[in-house]
Amino acid sequence: MRIARFSTDEGMSFGVVEENTVAAIAAHPFGDLTFTGQRLPLADVRLLAPILPSKVIAIGKNYADHVREMGGAAPPAEPVVFSKPSTAVIGPGEAVAYPQKLSERVDFEGELAVVIGRMCREVPASRAADVILGYTCANDVTARDLQEKDGQWTRAKGFDTFCPIGPWIETEVDPADLAITTTVNGEVRQDARTSLLLHDIPALVEYVSQVMTLLPGDLILTGTPAGVGPLEIGDEVTVTVENIGSLTNRVVARD
Repeated sequence: MRIARFSTDEGMSFGVVEENTVAAIAAHPFGDLTFTGQRLPLADVRLLAPILPSKVIAIGKNYADHVREMGGAAPPAEPVVFSKPSTAVIGPGEAVAYPQKLSERVDFEGELAVVIGRMCREVPASRAADVILGYTCANDVTARDLQEKDGQWTRAKGFDTFCPIGPWIETEVDPADLAITTTVNGEVRQDARTSLLLHDIPALVEYVSQVMTLLPGDLILTGTPAGVGPLEIGDEVTVTVENIGSLTNRVVARD
């Protein structure tokens, strides 16, 4: 099932995407779904970020090749956890704003994102699937020069628009071995599989939920593979995850 959040002239709704249509549901997608009877052509709606999380938890250095390309001597023994503010979240088709007054190097980082389905804490890895609603594509946009300058990652990762997600939440996919690619202006820059994750999704849910309570809609970004690189104003960047979809955003100058 593909759960989308969309807008029309009448307002915002959640819905289930089926082929080229979206069937609206009442309220939110957590729990049993109630359909309103409204069905719209997908081309006639604007897809939004599929969820507005209370928090975005992200994992760094979770692909060995990416660790090496960033100059790491060895992969970390435990997940490297950081966060992005909820205000960084945007949806498909929305613009990534390049803060050119503050940064001279903004990178793309294509990732698979986990969407939490219910409030939970201290979840064992064996039960991680019970608390996951589904999965979506994400781009952990990063001001690389600020990341290196600051030594910690909050500012570099936290600009408004630096967390595109979408186009929807896929609830019926096995995330263990999915192809993940990132293109910039149609050129492939990242090409990997989620089977290469150093810490898999059940382990990440267990690790993060030992620290903090996860709420419905919260996101866990699982890490980016090798191939990260700079974006320029005017670039179009697309993150594609097998059996989920593609997330495309254009880079513009920040006002």
